[in-house]
Amino acid sequence: MLAQKSFSSPVRASAAFGRLVIGWLRRAANVRLLGMTLTAVALTACSPEYDWRTVTDTSQGYTIDMPAKPTQDERQIALAGTAMPMHVRAAHLAHSVFAVGVVDLPSDDPRLQREVLDTLRSALGRHLGAPGEARPARVPLAAGGDASAVDVAVTGVAGSAHEHKVIHAWLVARGRRVYQAVIIADEAPPAEQTDQFFRSFKLF
Repeated sequence: MLAQKSFSSPVRASAAFGRLVIGWLRRAANVRLLGMTLTAVALTACSPEYDWRTVTDTSQGYTIDMPAKPTQDERQIALAGTAMPMHVRAAHLAHSVFAVGVVDLPSDDPRLQREVLDTLRSALGRHLGAPGEARPARVPLAAGGDASAVDVAVTGVAGSAHEHKVIHAWLVARGRRVYQAVIIADEAPPAEQTDQFFRSFKLF
């Protein structure tokens, strides 16, 4: 059974996904490099190995390429005053995490979609103490056409240790779900790896 946690306020919930992936990044670095600190990891010259595979989640309605076998997690969060499930798949590399988070909405109300999208987007910048940059994007649909998305990039520091992080995310709503495809890393991955991740993202 997947672990579940509840967050009592929208502010805490909006940052939950970012904190969750940052935590995965720390654990992955510790396991792979035998307990070395993230500062030491940043100084090493090793390159992550990208072992790409297509991951299809029929229950959550998406497919995407992941650079490693993903883990799964599930959380209960509170957004817009309502408890909602958030499902996450994450692939761990030495210096980065590639993940997709899906929030199940109680309805497909466009106002609720926008509120959840705006909350998740603002949380990315708040988590790193930087405003970030946003631009429009399009996520293809398996049945044809595409859905409007927001491409967000943020660079800043995270946590009490002020660790340098780069966050790159695509946010998109479709029906009763809001999706967040995200990369969190010490430094931006090579462009071809980033492109493969985001360009492979498709909704059912």
